[in-house]
Amino acid sequence: MFEVIKNGGWMMIPIILCSIAAMAIIGERLWYLQKNRILPPELMPYIWQLHRENLLDDSAIRRVKTSSPLGRVLAAGLLNRKYGRDMMKTSIEEVGRQVTHELERYLNALGSIAAITPLLGLLGTVDGIIRVFSDIATGGMGDPTVLSRGISEALICTASGLTVAIPSLFFHRYFERVVDDHVVRMEEESLHLIDIMQGQREEV
Repeated sequence: MFEVIKNGGWMMIPIILCSIAAMAIIGERLWYLQKNRILPPELMPYIWQLHRENLLDDSAIRRVKTSSPLGRVLAAGLLNRKYGRDMMKTSIEEVGRQVTHELERYLNALGSIAAITPLLGLLGTVDGIIRVFSDIATGGMGDPTVLSRGISEALICTASGLTVAIPSLFFHRYFERVVDDHVVRMEEESLHLIDIMQGQREEV
């Protein structure tokens, strides 16, 4: 492995750094974006229980807020439930934008890695081929195996760049879809909460 990296030339350094960053982002997002962490299934039943028992005081709402990203969104509405539907909706939307931004954290960086690593690989390959033909121009054709080996080594950069870019692109698209699904579900739960608190829907 070290010999392959060495043969790839100096451009392998940023490609390796990109691969480390991509793996760190993918691991962190896989852990953070778990459905049960973002949308705990027991949260809504807990809120309805507190609502039925008239226990939705400030301390209970603080517990809801700190429980999960969905809890933060719903707590914003609960704190403003006395001020009408529009105020509840506005406060939920404000916090919802903040939560969505947190769910999308590092995804731009992962997308940038997916876009830039093939270019880094191509640049390394072009640089390697230039050096091969420069050597031929100064020393003559010589042994054809030298040319083929030089081109083979130059292509290592392109292969390495694609090896990093392909999984990065896959996980970038995957995480985008996961975030979209979480946001839609949070919107549904928020609207449900608003309708019940404002007496426009029966509690289920």
